[in-house]
Amino acid sequence: MPTLRTVRGAIALATLPLTALALTACSGTAHGGSADQSAAYRLTASTAAAKGDIDGFTWSLFAEPTSIDYAYSFDYPPNTVLANVCESLLRWNPDLTTSPGLASAYTNPTPTTWVYTIRSGVHFHDGKQLTADDVVASLRRNLDPNVGSDWAYPFRNVKSVDRTGPMQVTVTLKTPDSTFNKYLAASPGTVESAATLKADGKDYGNPAKGVNCTGPFSFSSWKPGQSIVLKRFNGYWDRALRAKAGQVKFVFLADATARVNAFQTGEVDGGWMVPPTSYAQLAASAKGRLYYGQNTTVADEVVNNLKGPLGNAQVRKALLMAIDRKGIIKAGVAGVGDAADNLVTRNNWNGSPRGTVDSTLKALPKYPYDPARAKQLAAGAGVTGQRVVIATSPLDSQTTIITQAIAQAATAIGLKPQIDTVSPDKYTALFTDPAARKGIDLFLTFWYTSITDPLDMYGSLRTGAYSNYGNWSDPQFDAAVDQAVGAADPAARTAAAAKAQQIAMDQLPWLPLYTEPVSVFLGNRITGVKPSIDYLYYPWAAEIGAKEAAG
Repeated sequence: MPTLRTVRGAIALATLPLTALALTACSGTAHGGSADQSAAYRLTASTAAAKGDIDGFTWSLFAEPTSIDYAYSFDYPPNTVLANVCESLLRWNPDLTTSPGLASAYTNPTPTTWVYTIRSGVHFHDGKQLTADDVVASLRRNLDPNVGSDWAYPFRNVKSVDRTGPMQVTVTLKTPDSTFNKYLAASPGTVESAATLKADGKDYGNPAKGVNCTGPFSFSSWKPGQSIVLKRFNGYWDRALRAKAGQVKFVFLADATARVNAFQTGEVDGGWMVPPTSYAQLAASAKGRLYYGQNTTVADEVVNNLKGPLGNAQVRKALLMAIDRKGIIKAGVAGVGDAADNLVTRNNWNGSPRGTVDSTLKALPKYPYDPARAKQLAAGAGVTGQRVVIATSPLDSQTTIITQAIAQAATAIGLKPQIDTVSPDKYTALFTDPAARKGIDLFLTFWYTSITDPLDMYGSLRTGAYSNYGNWSDPQFDAAVDQAVGAADPAARTAAAAKAQQIAMDQLPWLPLYTEPVSVFLGNRITGVKPSIDYLYYPWAAEIGAKEAAG
């Protein structure tokens, strides 16, 4: 999932040494985590259950969505809202497992066929009952070039989507694809009323029309530049996730300082993606509590130009070894993170044979911080004095600190870094427009996966893939990814995916920097949320209610 947390908040910092913002924070209760998890944080699986209903609560978003049409919900702000209004055929849970959603059951009778039994008794927010025709119309939008869905990639192997019974839908694939069904727990599996899609047309998902789905909250209003309001849907089918709040008001606070102040004053009850520079402040706040949860995000430096000095794998290795990743974590995210040893988190391997995963991770090449060795590698490649352009944008302190660290590392190995600072909208274009990337050697992304599977990341690096920004190509890598995608046997699939990972980490088409947990702040009035990256697709707001029982 490509993102720099686009327009995440405009907070530019002056040039700072990496130690200037070194902080520590601790919150929550221990739960899982990697073996080398930083002592600066602990993961929390669940906050205390709500003790009662609440009239409503206010939640911050770091940016206003451009649309809440599920076909274009490909980033944090729209998905944070939409997860509570619309639902998918499957459900991605806080523990990163998958369970039935609007499909009560599914089967895979042949390697290229998936059959879904549609749950009965489910109603859209306008009162109409869910049918197989609604599912067909919703999924087919991802295949329609006139729609131009951001989720076309998961449907690349889909041949047809058909109604094969009153409450049954069959998806036929061109070739076996072990990832397809998993994607139906995220936005690609979203179901909307076929009648609404037809009636609203190109206005679907905009501030005037909103959406008409089946989730625990319904769309109420959208005031551009200000807020989106959701209201509890009393006809929701899943009683276990009946909304405890009468409404949720999402307010758009682009400035990081403004968001933190809103938490501290109680103007806003909570929010995901807490600004890292406020971790220590909010961890000690009397106005609420800061929590950390499971994530699938890795901060990476994308190598965009393989025709310049970074076209040599030895130079890419040298640059990674010259980056003080632990220093970045201390200065940029208050110590709340861990240096990444590959392009996916261990969470992405959930469900794979543990012994195989352990041996796979142990066998990966290591790139410890070693500026002297890094300089020798680069000198041997003959790139001393060559220029590299590092794109950045004044989005937040974390981005600024990372960019400075990359430039320092480039200088340490004999390169001449040039930092190209662009506006947030132009930075966003780097992920979608090849022309915008012209002349750029490196740019930063915080890449999260939408399924618990390493192939969501590694599939993006196949030759010709849309998100393979640097046009890196390795036939053996492509073959390993294709083998993993087509494998039905979990062991064979894990082995093929591990081979692809080994090649990627040996060649370094992207430079992994660090992993970080999900962060969320809850004010003193509310509780019930389960901190996890699944909030992008799971109805997290439905579980939030009163912290104290009504007296």
